[in-house]
Amino acid sequence: MALYSAAFCFDGVVSNRPISITSLSTTTKHPVTTLGLTSRTPRLCRLQGKALPSDNGSPDEYESLVVCFGEMLIDFVPTISGLSLAEAPAFKKAPGGAPANVAVGIARLGGSSAFIGKVGDDEFGYMLADILKENNVNNKGLRFDPGARTALAFVTLRADGEREFMFFRNPSADMLLQESELDLDIITKISEEEISFLTKGEDPYDDAVVRKLFHPDLKLLLVTEGPDGCRYYTKDFNGRVKGLKVDAVDTTGAGDAFVAGILSLIAADLSLLQDEGRLREALRFANACGALTVMERGAIPALPSREAVTNALLKIPV
Repeated sequence: MALYSAAFCFDGVVSNRPISITSLSTTTKHPVTTLGLTSRTPRLCRLQGKALPSDNGSPDEYESLVVCFGEMLIDFVPTISGLSLAEAPAFKKAPGGAPANVAVGIARLGGSSAFIGKVGDDEFGYMLADILKENNVNNKGLRFDPGARTALAFVTLRADGEREFMFFRNPSADMLLQESELDLDIITKISEEEISFLTKGEDPYDDAVVRKLFHPDLKLLLVTEGPDGCRYYTKDFNGRVKGLKVDAVDTTGAGDAFVAGILSLIAADLSLLQDEGRLREALRFANACGALTVMERGAIPALPSREAVTNALLKIPV
């Protein structure tokens, strides 16, 4: 059984011990995506001890670690927006893939992250492994498949920065990752489809509709709304945090940057889930991560540092 989704586990990973993680998946067909954090499933793992020791982008001892698994690929982004793939005069290669974007995003923000996935035993695959290491992401979980190529995606950029993808997979290595190749005790796969699909076409912007997806064990439900910001829902409170106003060049990776931003803060301090004021500040930080990412081409190359996000929050209007 192949694995396709991204996954996250945080708050300390014990060395030489299986870890329990759960999956999070989104689609690119609709502008609204959801992220849920729940306590009954292993999504919020509390595994005390040292983080994974390695020279492959290693986290510090006793530091919270976010583990992501799934796809990592090469995006070919056109150098000129608003043209079809056939009309584009040239492309810039950029590493990407939602789980890898999140892992790098967390590391850029000063957190600790690891990536588990599969690439081809080819030049692109080894390039991606090096990129993880260069960005201080633990890449010991990366596998190389001699029988499949690293996934490639050609991106069409509209004038407003929105994009469409053409994937070259037949299948690609990232689609061939097997559960048996992971040193994991439990993998819980949860498909989080778009709100309109889960509610059979109801309005995804209606708070009452979103509340139908909430259940007693859910700690936090986030709904991203692109440039408009995000909504948050907990058992005790809910609200909306406005996005930052920027000129979009390429929206690839914006949602991943948002996820990296909020996970990096929650992993460092779970108590902010009970404090609405601090949660709102954390979501403003996550919104800024997404906003800065759309201002450059490509996903991983555009992911911001903590310093860049802090500066943007002081300068960019809401």
